[in-house]
Amino acid sequence: MAFQYIAIEGPIGVGKTSLAERLAARLDAALVLEEMENPFLADFYAGRAGAGLQAQLFYLLNRHRQQLTLRQGDLFAQTTVADYLFDKDKIFAYLNLDDNELFIYQRLFDLLARDVPSPDLVIYLQAPTDVLRRRMRDRATDAALETPAPEPSYLRELNEAYQHFFFHYTATPLLVVETSQVDLAASDAAVDDLLRQIRTMNRGTRYYVPRT
Repeated sequence: MAFQYIAIEGPIGVGKTSLAERLAARLDAALVLEEMENPFLADFYAGRAGAGLQAQLFYLLNRHRQQLTLRQGDLFAQTTVADYLFDKDKIFAYLNLDDNELFIYQRLFDLLARDVPSPDLVIYLQAPTDVLRRRMRDRATDAALETPAPEPSYLRELNEAYQHFFFHYTATPLLVVETSQVDLAASDAAVDDLLRQIRTMNRGTRYYVPRT
């Protein structure tokens, strides 16, 4: 495997974590999962003033702490698969914060980003918003543990923001995977085919539609 650090990205409900778990198992790689608990998230979805900045900074600091722990533990000496890209934090910030909040956030982000290692490959999972909503409903099996669900309009805006971000993304090799017709985490054949795509990746961006 030419890529030692692979980050999987995509909007809420697209299946990042499930695929990261499958790929890590197949590659005998270390698995890094984003910590999703956020005490400010429910207030943000409820529209409470100031909760957007609180939730954003909480996630930013958590992700930075996790990335520092990985680097200090020399985890990247082996193949590593993560279910998030640190830079994606800006997608949510530009969507959720007003200009004054964004000024504060951007200064902190610029300081913290210096410490974070860049992945060797980013896999961006795409799906239409209606597919994301269906997948979120299908996976909501335990209401007591379920993360608050975003409104459909917010999910649509977020999905569009992801598309814009990765359309302009050039920092690392990028594999864009269209997932609306296949569940990558549930199909061994789909995972095999994805691994073939990864192993033949070079620089730049590749667009890939899995076989169904």
